[in-house]
Amino acid sequence: MVTTTEIEVTTAADAVMETIRSRRSIGRVGPERPSRELIETLLEAATWAPNHHLTEPWRFVVLAGEARAAFGQAMAEAVIGRPENAERTEAFDRAAAKALRAPVIIAVAIDPESGPKSVEIEEIAAGAAAVQNILLAAHAHGLASIWRTGAASLHAHVKAFFDLPPSAHLLGFVYLGYPLGPSPIRERTPHASVTRWHGWDE
Repeated sequence: MVTTTEIEVTTAADAVMETIRSRRSIGRVGPERPSRELIETLLEAATWAPNHHLTEPWRFVVLAGEARAAFGQAMAEAVIGRPENAERTEAFDRAAAKALRAPVIIAVAIDPESGPKSVEIEEIAAGAAAVQNILLAAHAHGLASIWRTGAASLHAHVKAFFDLPPSAHLLGFVYLGYPLGPSPIRERTPHASVTRWHGWDE
């Protein structure tokens, strides 16, 4: 006999798997800005990511409104440099406009612990897990999201824009908004193609 608890567990597990399978990176969003309360829900999800020794290395900066334009300027300065002619100005403006593609941007960084137990790659992995939690929570709440990286995320000038210390790593920027149109259809390589099993009976 299947108990109520077992049904609830199965239903919850199915919902999690469906959220994971149906999430997509979506860059085309409308101008409507999600509420601060909703963004805080996503950040709450981020802070429950696994992290070795509970170092909680993640740092978040949430941008909206004119703050996005300032960020765009910083990105353009980093990847293009100061415009010196018409061609350079056009490239600069294109780079700066990228920050306006969504009404909300969450910059995600990690500031690794300096203690003897800290392993930098584990801190970075924890930050990436926090990003994934943001993406899944955004999808579960009807938001479109896309995790963008690129040269700007690696540049010291952009790191300085966010007042991050030299030891920190910018893991990228999560662009958030309400989707324009349906989610794209994607396929993934079956896990059987990339998995080896040891110590299991056939």
